Amino acid sequence: MTKALEKRFTQIGEQINSNDPIVVCKFFYPCGSRTWYVIEYYPRDRVCYGYVVWPNPEWWYFALPELEKFRWDFGLWIERDLHFGEVLFSSIKNL
Repeated sequence: MTKALEKRFTQIGEQINSNDPIVVCKFFYPCGSRTWYVIEYYPRDRVCYGYVVWPNPEWWYFALPELEKFRWDFGLWIERDLHFGEVLFSSIKNL
């Protein structure tokens, strides 16, 4: 999580009750369909809230340290999508 992303999450604020929240960043596993779309971030605890696609899509809290420790097939790990730009959730929920 970069300082710029942390700042952006602070600017946007709480979105848990929004009908169409802004997805600020995305994490993914390169060899599968596991994806984490983040709408809120709590820097003190390094916890995110977002839409998690794994195995069934649902809204969930997850801790960045947990994502960082996973090593999957071929030694790959969960990555942040550096090319992902902010979008409204409605534009990704039907993917």
